[in-house]
Amino acid sequence: MATHTSSTQAIPQVSDVPRHIAIIMDGNGRWAKKRFLPRVAGHKRGVDTVRAMVKACIHQGVDYLTLFAFSSENWRRPADEVSFLMNLFVTALQSEITKLHANGVRLRIVGDLHAFEPRLLALIREGESLTANNTRLTLTVAANYGGRWDILQATNQLALAHPEKTGRYTEDDLIPHLAMAYAPEPDLFIRTGGEQRISNFLLWQLAYSELYFTDTLWPDFTDAALSEAIASYQRRERRFGRTGDQTKLAGAATVSPAPTL
Repeated sequence: MATHTSSTQAIPQVSDVPRHIAIIMDGNGRWAKKRFLPRVAGHKRGVDTVRAMVKACIHQGVDYLTLFAFSSENWRRPADEVSFLMNLFVTALQSEITKLHANGVRLRIVGDLHAFEPRLLALIREGESLTANNTRLTLTVAANYGGRWDILQATNQLALAHPEKTGRYTEDDLIPHLAMAYAPEPDLFIRTGGEQRISNFLLWQLAYSELYFTDTLWPDFTDAALSEAIASYQRRERRFGRTGDQTKLAGAATVSPAPTL
């Protein structure tokens, strides 16, 4: 499995358009409540926004889009809502896989998938297999995922693979075992819905990501809202531990032009 540069070990290449955007899709329930609808109506509307964001990221030239769909802590929600979310996941996979494949999107699902029923697991495997060779955009859905779980499972895999190195592990040893070793670290992290925390999402990978929080609820997050987030990212000075002067001197070497479609 290919791995990418760790932002704490080396300075990654930076471009005007984020290569990788990670999003916590927050606010579905509140969107529904404001309209006197059941919470599940907000989740259904949120799927429409996912579809729109995939198209928007392709248009913007983003290579990787990662969405936090269901955390390992979300099992604490009411049982009927969890059941609805699982069924919605199945329905979305059944209806969207062929469309994703037709548009050159590679699908990956990351998380502790052992808790899912066989029908859902089969759909996940089929979708990943069908789209495995697509290169236009990699869409990752984090389901039953937690950042601490990811680090722990990677550590356990590393210990099994290299018991002789116990106590002498390095970042380079661990990274290949992380759930998203196939993707570069996110350049831009977005959370909708007004909350300003990362909620156990990609704890390792967000070390040097630019953070963007918006009050917009996920079902209302549009192409224009994504463009606003990217514009905010473009105004940031990404230093990766260097001084501002060092960053400016290195700018010509580390900044590449935005891709064109």
